[in-house]
This record gives sequence, structure tokens and C-alpha cells, in this order.
Amino acid sequence: MEAEYVTTPFGRRPMTLAMLIAQRRAGHGKSVKSVDKWKIYRALCEAKPHLGVTDRALAVLNALLSFYPKNELSDDANLVVFPSNAQLSLRAHGMAEQTIRRHLAALVEAGLIVRRDSPNGKRYARRTRAGDLHEAYGFSLAPLLSRAEEIEHLAAEVVADRLHVQGLRERISLLRRDIAKLIETALVEAITGDWDAVHSGFRYLIDSLPRSPSVTELELLLQKLGLLHREIVNRLEKHAKTKKISANHYQNERHIQNSDSESQTESEAPQPKRPATLSAVSAEPLPNAASVSAAVSFQGKATLPLASNTRSDSSGESQVGLKSFPLDLVMRACPEIAAYSSTGQISNWRDLMTASIVVKSMLKISPGTHQEACAAMGPENTATVIACILQRTSHIKSAGAYLRDLTRRAQKGEFALGPMLMSLLRANTALNERKSA
Repeated sequence: MEAEYVTTPFGRRPMTLAMLIAQRRAGHGKSVKSVDKWKIYRALCEAKPHLGVTDRALAVLNALLSFYPKNELSDDANLVVFPSNAQLSLRAHGMAEQTIRRHLAALVEAGLIVRRDSPNGKRYARRTRAGDLHEAYGFSLAPLLSRAEEIEHLAAEVVADRLHVQGLRERISLLRRDIAKLIETALVEAITGDWDAVHSGFRYLIDSLPRSPSVTELELLLQKLGLLHREIVNRLEKHAKTKKISANHYQNERHIQNSDSESQTESEAPQPKRPATLSAVSAEPLPNAASVSAAVSFQGKATLPLASNTRSDSSGESQVGLKSFPLDLVMRACPEIAAYSSTGQISNWRDLMTASIVVKSMLKISPGTHQEACAAMGPENTATVIACILQRTSHIKSAGAYLRDLTRRAQKGEFALGPMLMSLLRANTALNERKSA
């Protein structure tokens, strides 16, 4: 390694304390005997966030390393390279010389190279008669050798952090997929609960994440999504268990009734048959969770209620009506209808219903068919159905006939909006992913 003495910059460039420390560290720092120059360069590329250098500065360092004749930087060799700025420009893919000077200064400031200026500021070398380097003036690569262990350690930290973030993102993606499909299942199966609020809370969590989140923000989001996932799974499991118990109880009651009928037939004095009653288990409502969890909110404040969405008719029997969905979900599934609004956007249900009237006329849906659909499904749900028909108009031959068929199914209680909306939402999501790829 070259002699250990302090060199000051030539000309007007000032000497700084940082430059002095970098030179002394290059001479006395703990160093390995040798290191592959390209291996340490790759480690530098990984560790650049911790070293305060840019990719352009590393491109200049790459050019400097290319002027060192050996692949190994060793402590028993002269580690000074002395190319001119013009030569550096050629090996840095035509980078301007003024830009090269700026990045060389950044590398010196970061302590990755050390200036060895000659008396006249030129870069050159004196050789012995045998052709070996005797004295060289330019840039010393000794700091790369003395800081090799430090640089490799920093690179390992960056790689570990990147893998950690990658793992967090993968788990968040899996939870997002699972939660979306579980909510879709609950909607398709018409399971009791305010799943609109659950879906809105789920979207709030996702939309609250910044474009470039920190590790802490990703970990917090993963925790909140995990809580929401467990709450939804518990809700679906409770519903499945209750449904199974109710089915078993119904079979038992039927068996008891049949046995009573046979006994009364054989008896000489039959007693009036008692009507079968539901047991306490089947008569109980589904477990009512007042909220998913306060922690589901990204800010830790919002709650997601799971209240019942049933209604009662005049006879007092509970019935489940045609379920409506949040406007935000409808617009993400059916974005094309926004073009038929007077303002070019849908901001409330009134805008959607107004736009659906325009689309109704365009699709040649008769007023009678539209009125019948409104009577069976309600104005908001009818507007949603028309938006779905518009979204799939290329696959539907007759919009009027299709709406009449959906109306008849709705009157019989055989139609639900959930599967239609979720199918369109998945198709739009897949299309957007292909466009962004």
C-alpha cells in the first residue's frame, strides 16, 4: 500500500477535516489483505443509501476501478489510479467532464476514494526502469480496502431490510386477497351482517397506505389486516356452525313429529298434536358482533359494525331484501357509466340514477321495463343493475330482455347483486393489472 502521509488538494480546493479523517482511516483503519474490486463495488451499490452516494457517482467509481489493472485490491500494491477526466468520460458512457468532477468530489466526501494531487495538480505516475510504478498521483482506492468489512456489513443490512419489506408486502397481498374473497363469500351467501361497512373499512385501510410506505407503516397495516381477517373468519365460522345446528335440529323435530303421528294413530284416544317449536339454539339469532375491532382502522379510531341487514314484513317474519352496495364499490365495478353523467363523474346516488336514465334510453330499455325493475329492486339497485349491463353491453344482446329476466328473478328472491358486482370488479382489477404491467 502507498506511503501513509496526508495530502492536501491542489489549487483553490480547501482541505477539510472530513478529508483528513478519511485519509487517516484509509491508512490506519482495520483492513483485509485483499478484496475483489468488483465484489466490493457490488456491495457499494447495495449499501449506497447508507453511504450517501448516488448511482451516478457509483458509475464514476466504476470507471475509476476499470483503470486499476488487477481484479484484487491488495495492501501490498499501489492503489492509485490516474486517468484524465476525458478518459473517465469515455468509460462513464460519455458523462460530461463537469459532472464527473462533481461526482468525484462526492466520492471523496463520502470517504470512498482519496485525492493524491501532484505538485502541479496533474494526474500521472513515475515508473522505475523495470516499468513498475514508483510514484502515482490521482485517486487512491485504499479506502475501499480499509472499509471493505464495513461496506459488506452495510450491504448485508440493506439486503436484509429489502427481504423483510418484500415479505411484509407478500403477506399484505395475501391478506388483501383473502379478505376480499371472504367478504365476497359473505355477500353471495347473504350472511347476516353489515358487510358494506366491513368492505368500506377494508378499503380505508388499503387506501390509507402511502405510495412509499415505511417498514413501520407496513408492519402496522399487516397487523390491522390480520385482525380484520380473523374477525371475518370467526364470523363465517359461527354462521356455518349455527346453520349446521339448525339443520340437525330441524331433522330431529321432523322425527319427533313423525313418531307422535304414529303413536296417535295406534292410540284409542289420541291427544291433540302439539306443534313443533324451535329449540333455544335455533331460535337464537346469529352472534351479533357490534364491531370488527377498533384496531381495524389504520388510525385506530374507526369501527366496522356487523349489524343485521334484515327487515320485517307486516306479518312479523324476518326477510332479507335485495342488498344494496356502497356507491364506491359500484363505481369501481362499473366505471363506464360515469361518462353519461352531466359532470362526467358520479359523486352520489342521484348522479348514478340520473346517468342510468340516459343509459336506459341508449340501451333501448322501455319505460315499463324500467318501472317494473324499480318496483322489484328499488331505484338505487335498478341504477346499479343498469350500470352493470352497460359495463357488459358487448356480451348482452338485448338489454331490455336481460333486465326483465333479472326483475323476475328478483321478484322470486333468486337474484343478488353481489356476484354480478364482484365479477365485474375482478375483471376490472385484472385489466388494470395487465395495463400497468
